[in-house]
Amino acid sequence: MSQTSADLSLPQRPALGETKRRGAWWLPTLLTFLGLGAFIVYGTWAAFQGANYFTHDGGADYLSPFYSPVIFDAPGIHSGHSWFGDAPAWWPAFLPSFSPAFLILWAPGGFRFTCYYYRGAYYKAFWGDPPACAVGEPGFRGTKYRGERKFPLIMQNIHRYFLYVAIAFLFILAYDAWRAMWFSQAADGTPVVDGKVFGVGIGTIVLTLNPILLGGYTLGCHSLRHLVGGGLNRFTGRPVRKKAHDCVSCLNRGHMRWAWASLFWVGFADVYVRLCASGVIHDIRLF
Repeated sequence: MSQTSADLSLPQRPALGETKRRGAWWLPTLLTFLGLGAFIVYGTWAAFQGANYFTHDGGADYLSPFYSPVIFDAPGIHSGHSWFGDAPAWWPAFLPSFSPAFLILWAPGGFRFTCYYYRGAYYKAFWGDPPACAVGEPGFRGTKYRGERKFPLIMQNIHRYFLYVAIAFLFILAYDAWRAMWFSQAADGTPVVDGKVFGVGIGTIVLTLNPILLGGYTLGCHSLRHLVGGGLNRFTGRPVRKKAHDCVSCLNRGHMRWAWASLFWVGFADVYVRLCASGVIHDIRLF
């Protein structure tokens, strides 16, 4: 029996953007890039302002979630929300002017940056790793896949610890929503002599929806799902953990939607408070 041989070439690595896919595969990646990019730019700008982060418009008591909790107030500002009073004297002179946001944004920012969903989103949108499934990626990464087992991406594993901080922030933002329900003026503009009166303004609704959407995102976290039941081989005899696992799993199935809805809303909440504080708009009191 005769044998034949043939030279077979190995599959070549596709060039950047090369694919056999049909349709606008690039559209979700582009929208992710624009959405996350816009939020990062605006969030950075808002954090450096150090002003217009609270308002008492119409007797309201609204605080931007970008600045909550207020550990120290910005210089010359007394928001009524500060835990420890005025701006710290120890703030280094070579750094930008102090803003309360500098002390707290690392926590929600770190939680989102290390989130399992957001990793996949910005790996594609910003790094092109790959731009989309079955699409050629940049050649600078090399041929050896390192994943998240080496520095610096191994730092993504601290997401499980950011989870605990993010849960604590839910309680803080829920308290801010509660404060947004109490006004120093009645609905007709009459000042309240003693204490405050319960009411609802547009800002009340905005700040109340914020922890609800953030709660849907945070409590649907993959790390929390593993924490409440992912390490078990079976749920028999563990009804509480099974119920908790089912609840987290229910939120987890819509994790992407919760992530985007909460991201948009936390930015919108800051915009709303900022516009009221600067006098561009006025809060509408419903009752």
